[in-house]
Amino acid sequence: MKKVILFIAAVAMTAGVSAQIETPAASPFQKIEQKIGLTDVTVEYSRPSKKGRTIFGDLVPYAKMWRTGANKNTMITFSDAVMIGGKEVKAGTYAIFTKPNATNWDIYVYTDSENWGTPEKWDDSKVAAMVSAPAQPMPMSIETFTMSFDDFKGSDANLGMMWDNVYVALPIKTMTDKAVSASIDKVMAGPGANDYYSAAVYYLENGKDINQAKTWIDKAVAMRGDAFWYQRQQSLIYAKSGDKKGAIKAAKSSMALAEKEGNADYVALNKKSLMEWGAL
Repeated sequence: MKKVILFIAAVAMTAGVSAQIETPAASPFQKIEQKIGLTDVTVEYSRPSKKGRTIFGDLVPYAKMWRTGANKNTMITFSDAVMIGGKEVKAGTYAIFTKPNATNWDIYVYTDSENWGTPEKWDDSKVAAMVSAPAQPMPMSIETFTMSFDDFKGSDANLGMMWDNVYVALPIKTMTDKAVSASIDKVMAGPGANDYYSAAVYYLENGKDINQAKTWIDKAVAMRGDAFWYQRQQSLIYAKSGDKKGAIKAAKSSMALAEKEGNADYVALNKKSLMEWGAL
């Protein structure tokens, strides 16, 4: 019995030693996400507080590189390429470092995002973009370092940084106009073969206007005469519309092309349909 009691006491003592007290972080982590134009932008950073201290020029020295927050360096992620400071910054994750001064900040977008604080050795070749932005005085004091997306103008916006009585903005320009313009040009040039094919199959499978489906599938096949899967759907659409002769012709063509390409599945599908339609 004594051994059992001693064992239980030992387990309890071990649990007590391994337990840890969890307290709030001095500089809490924040993750903010924002869609700018068509681009998803995510910022991850830790937020130190003023706590009665003099911030810029003291806690954060002037003319020295700053991690732009606390703990691990601040990170920003772009889902698509953007323009910053007149340079194209490719999609990916970057660190944001800043060099505060009394009247302006130098803001660096750095390709190495895995630093705790600032890099031990700064590498100019890793600077994807740099912007010198004015340090704008605010009429009130911000207790906790805050980053936000501000001043949206079309497909562009600023990444704002606020602390104490200073506000600084990093302008971010997206490629949304380029992407939308390319999409408009493509659509205005007319639907492609796959557009007609997809629309026709949707109409077939959802019981919509079969004659419209015939028109679209005919256009798709005219553009892609080598696509045996197009002609397979053409045969089904023709059969659904009551045009048995057209269905048989499309199925035979699809089967011949599938045999040529060595696609046994489509050969079998077409043979089955032709048998059902009395063509084999």
